[in-house]
Amino acid sequence: MSDEIGADFTDMEKKLKLYVDKGRVPGAVEVREEPAISARPEISRIKPLEKVSSFCGVFVAVDCSTRTLKRANNWGVYLMRAAYAFVKEREVDWGYLERLCTVVGDARTRSNFLTDVRIELESQMALGLLQDKSSPLYYEHTSPRSNYLLLDGGGYFGGERKFRVSLYERCEQDGVNLLAISKNSPSLHDEKGRDFIATTSMLSPHGIWVYHPIREADKDMSLYGDISLVKLCEGSSRVFRCDIMEYLTNRQIGELLAPLTSVAEDPRCLDTRSLCGLLMISPHQPTPNYFSTLTRWKKH
Repeated sequence: MSDEIGADFTDMEKKLKLYVDKGRVPGAVEVREEPAISARPEISRIKPLEKVSSFCGVFVAVDCSTRTLKRANNWGVYLMRAAYAFVKEREVDWGYLERLCTVVGDARTRSNFLTDVRIELESQMALGLLQDKSSPLYYEHTSPRSNYLLLDGGGYFGGERKFRVSLYERCEQDGVNLLAISKNSPSLHDEKGRDFIATTSMLSPHGIWVYHPIREADKDMSLYGDISLVKLCEGSSRVFRCDIMEYLTNRQIGELLAPLTSVAEDPRCLDTRSLCGLLMISPHQPTPNYFSTLTRWKKH
């Protein structure tokens, strides 16, 4: 058993003993939700993507999921699994780390806390990969623009339920293409309050495309990337929110995102043909489907 898991067990014992002795402590601070964003879809911002059959660069996806081990009305014990996958052409390397997390509080409090833990573990893992001399991301590629780091979520940095600012700064320093990709983004609405992604999908005349921007980066609001949409596979209805970090927005956006199409139709993906979001590996499943959905693990 690792030192980290041992510390997690000690923390679990302490929290549950406090709960038994004193009960649930009321008045937990609520984390502010991501603000709703409303915009009128403009067909002029929808641009076609060029489909790329092969790409010599490196993709790295980092994600963290949650599995409930034990839960009651006012507390829960959870297994957190942060995982990464390196993809270079058709070669894949992957790994993960696990932590235990004990949370005392109602369902909403637990959900907010677990989201914060997931994002922090993703930040730690991504920074570790950038600093690891044996990592493909550490290797100084002849074309530094050929390294992609994909995070699961919105492009928010600094504070609770947000990625570390130091991760953003390290990627900018190293010339890594940092993208934050979400499978769902209920905060995006059109001018009538309808789902922005669905409305824009109906407007698009292209099979694969990018919509840029919905909203530009605003670091004062912790938004470090332009909010955009991208459709990478013509045969799938899946459209992603893709936040493009501010230091990348001076490039041609279509050229920046086109390499993602080279893995969007990989046969190892599940039927949703999604790009970002790792399928966490269980002890009974030794082979990763590395760009598939996580929805069946994110329950608490």
